[in-house]
Amino acid sequence: MGTRYGGLKQIDAVGPHGQTLIDYSVYDAMRAGFDRVVLVIRHYFEDAFREKVSSKFDNAVETAYAYQETDACLDGFVPPEGREKPWGTGHAILVGREVIGEPFAVMNADDYYGINALRTILGFITDNHLSCDDHAMVGYTLRRTLSEYGAVSRGVCECDGDMFLRAIVERREVRKTADGARYVDADGTTHALTGDEIVSMNLWGFQPSIFDHIQAQFGQFLKDQGASPGCELLIPSVVDSLIQSGNGTVKVLRTEDPWFGITYRKDKPVATQCIRKLTAEGSYPEKLWRS
Repeated sequence: MGTRYGGLKQIDAVGPHGQTLIDYSVYDAMRAGFDRVVLVIRHYFEDAFREKVSSKFDNAVETAYAYQETDACLDGFVPPEGREKPWGTGHAILVGREVIGEPFAVMNADDYYGINALRTILGFITDNHLSCDDHAMVGYTLRRTLSEYGAVSRGVCECDGDMFLRAIVERREVRKTADGARYVDADGTTHALTGDEIVSMNLWGFQPSIFDHIQAQFGQFLKDQGASPGCELLIPSVVDSLIQSGNGTVKVLRTEDPWFGITYRKDKPVATQCIRKLTAEGSYPEKLWRS
């Protein structure tokens, strides 16, 4: 919904010819070897989205759409009156179930990950030696993911010696400090972070079995928290539940590659400058798509 940004940041231009971050993500995904894109949107901005974003690459890659409405996948649950906010990133994956039947990657529409990260996650999910319950995520260093302009949420990871995820905890109100970072927990207590922690930026590689797990967890989530007007089922919660239940593994694929995203309005000039630099270095052409 772009509440902190003040508008639909997903369709705001950052490239030299009006490209959005989604344009760069789809372009990189195609170069990495992905051959299909599923865009999770809402009906109320579909026309604007198709005009400003997806119309540019609809003819370049197979494209499908899933719709994250507040009444999707509720299985009989009646949402509280006036609920407008989507049910979170876990729910966003779940609504894609009808159009996804193969191993897939997940990424945010307002983040930049780069081609190397996408090649890494694709290499994992297409490994023929995997079981149906082997998943992965690309892990970034916390200090490289924080905004200069306000607090963010981050999934902080704990890994074993083989870089399998042991636990992931969503930390809210994470802010950069002079010597690392800090976050505020539910009771208002402030905690320090070193800045070197591995965090998820929602670049995941999932097997289709994840849908059954999300559906079960979403049902429990609605039962426990659905009456709260702002509650969300987030991907880190889904994954942590998967691990703790022993129903799957998640390999953490560590990267020191650059990441940037748009959370606040003041983040946009930074993202625009980063794209300009990458274009000047030859990582991208001035125009990504043929007109």
